[in-house]
Amino acid sequence: MPTFALIPGAGGSAWFWHRVTPLLEATGATAIPIELPAGDDTADLNTYADVVVEAVADAPGPLVLVGQSMGGFTAPIVATRVPTALIVLVNAMVPMAGESGGQWWEDTGQQAARIEYFQRIGLPREDFDEVEDFFHDVPEAVRDEALRQPEPQQSDTPFEEPWPLDAWPDVETRVIAGADDRLFPLEFQRRVVRERLGLEVVAMPGGHLVALSRPQELADLLIEFADF
Repeated sequence: MPTFALIPGAGGSAWFWHRVTPLLEATGATAIPIELPAGDDTADLNTYADVVVEAVADAPGPLVLVGQSMGGFTAPIVATRVPTALIVLVNAMVPMAGESGGQWWEDTGQQAARIEYFQRIGLPREDFDEVEDFFHDVPEAVRDEALRQPEPQQSDTPFEEPWPLDAWPDVETRVIAGADDRLFPLEFQRRVVRERLGLEVVAMPGGHLVALSRPQELADLLIEFADF
């Protein structure tokens, strides 16, 4: 059975995966939710990768790296350091060689794509509301629990330095996109993933935080992809 290393996005909280982890483990797989030192200004992307490598050092079974959102910058670095059977990106940023996390937003045209999506679905604003637009499809009890967590801290350090790889690693990669993601709209993700990886996304219901809003559907897709 595979081992899933579950890499969170900005804020670096392993709690993000708490609804998915038991569903994966119920199938006999190993699930390792990663806690990243997101609030540490001395921690860069290589540090994040070091944390993941250490966490999976004794992991059994084929390794599947799952990168959520900003985790798309970290997962491929890890894949160059440890034997990896599969990378799965979930509503993730897909970097290019030499591109920083800060540059990614402008390079991809994310803001214009998001505003156009807001207009298309009838949202009467252009600004992103971190509570409403991240949690719009998350069950109320889960949202309330999330908002009771310590406020996530995210250092700018990983966004300031260029992505350290020359190219995407030669590892099978699958990409999941939430059909209702308000941060990275589906058509935006389709374009970026085609341009940068030459791949098609697999769309599933849900917004940006599908691990919280649609854990069973996400776990089912992960298990399906990892049927080696």
